[in-house]
Amino acid sequence: MADVTLPAKFRVATASLAGCFGCHMSFLDIDERLFDLVKHVEFDRSPLTDIKHVGKCDIGLIEGGVCNTENVHVLREFRHNCRILVAVGACAINGGLPAQRNHLPLEGVLQEVYQTSPGLAAGLIPDDPELPLPLDKVHPLHEVVHVDYVIPGCPPSADAIWSVLGDLIAGREPALAQRLIHFD
Repeated sequence: MADVTLPAKFRVATASLAGCFGCHMSFLDIDERLFDLVKHVEFDRSPLTDIKHVGKCDIGLIEGGVCNTENVHVLREFRHNCRILVAVGACAINGGLPAQRNHLPLEGVLQEVYQTSPGLAAGLIPDDPELPLPLDKVHPLHEVVHVDYVIPGCPPSADAIWSVLGDLIAGREPALAQRLIHFD
């Protein structure tokens, strides 16, 4: 990391794209350390604030893969507003479980879900203009925007997230210990 003047309080934002929200749950598993964290950070967009659009931030943590046009929009807005972007978890890093559909044609997936399997759609594939258009495949974040750091895991542990945040806030290059990387 280049020499930078550290701000009095870092602005941190979080977002979730296509995934299970497990990485945010791990973030919340920081538990009482959240009280220490708020001494050094101010939260922008996150489930803790219910802010929907990200403002200018120092650090952005984002989980989930990119599976539709809304995900692309949110990710690009997030990247534009975050000085440092951290991809959190397997879905953000390599597409994770949502990318399991990548070996199937999208049309076939939609037909199977809405026209073949029993469900509530009455055999119709939704095409409401309010629904984001699905992409042909699920993409990891780095295929759409530049990612500065990754926190691997499915989900990463609270300790792994804490370690990377601590390093970034201290102005250090994140050094995630191997013992903190796991896939539960």
